[in-house]
Amino acid sequence: MDDGKAARRSIGWIGTGRMGYQLVERLLAAGCDVSVWNRTRAKAEPLAERGATVVDTPADLAGCGIVFTMVAGSDDLVAVTTGPDGVLGRADAAPDVLVDSSTVSAEASEAVRAAAAARGTALLAAPVSGNPKVVKAGRLTVVASGPRPAYDAARPYLEHFGEGVTYVGEGDAARLVKICHNLLLGVVAQSLAEITVLAERGGVGRRAFFEFLNASVLGSMFTRYKTPAYVNREYTPTFTMELLRKDFDLGLEAGERMGVPLPTMQLVRGVVQEAIDAGHTGVDFAALIELEAARAGLEMAADPDPVWDGLAARAGGAAGARAH
Repeated sequence: MDDGKAARRSIGWIGTGRMGYQLVERLLAAGCDVSVWNRTRAKAEPLAERGATVVDTPADLAGCGIVFTMVAGSDDLVAVTTGPDGVLGRADAAPDVLVDSSTVSAEASEAVRAAAAARGTALLAAPVSGNPKVVKAGRLTVVASGPRPAYDAARPYLEHFGEGVTYVGEGDAARLVKICHNLLLGVVAQSLAEITVLAERGGVGRRAFFEFLNASVLGSMFTRYKTPAYVNREYTPTFTMELLRKDFDLGLEAGERMGVPLPTMQLVRGVVQEAIDAGHTGVDFAALIELEAARAGLEMAADPDPVWDGLAARAGGAAGARAH
């Protein structure tokens, strides 16, 4: 294989935030040749010690065969792809496949898809479900949509992200799946906040409540890995309240566009906005429980002791973990 074809096998990555950084680490650990760009270069530099090449602009990744993007929103995606220094902005090169794992509007996605098609680049939407702890545990899941050949080309790399990839068809179907997923995420988080405050108001400690819930038929990976946030009131952000509001807005827009009433989603979106207005910004969305406790006039009991998150191995086994 000549050098030109070998270069096309390299991977480009745009956006090394909390999630992107760890996913690049997984690709590097799997032996992939990865070049990365991040708006704040210093945040990407440590990846060079692990074998990545850090570049100066997204345009520097145009010679890669596959380029992944994982950025905060619609404007960011448009900027890093079609902007002056975007990966699609060079006249002499463009990737074969652009894999976008951001949560963006249908309009932004369509604009990027059209720009990519004009350069002969296929766009694959590939949102992920999970947070950095889930990535570290190898439990991340991916949903993908777009041209089947593009999916087949990207799938070996997407499979390094975690537990698996689900292909849901052409176009932006994967983005709709991710929006539906995040709407449910917000509804479940708010439901957990409400029932946990109700139980504690009745004299049941949060630790005991979550121990029972996680062992029941309603327990899930989500309830388990969010247990430390609710029990210990630890809100280091995995997904902020502002990002959750953005996804609720995207979901409600989709519902209006497709004629699907979403009354529960509208209610929860209002609660998320109320939490933001109350100052719960830049923190994990599990802080919804703080708003609920305040509304109920409940001063939540302190519980600083570590609690199992369902991702790490349980010290002392299941029986030992239940001992108080």
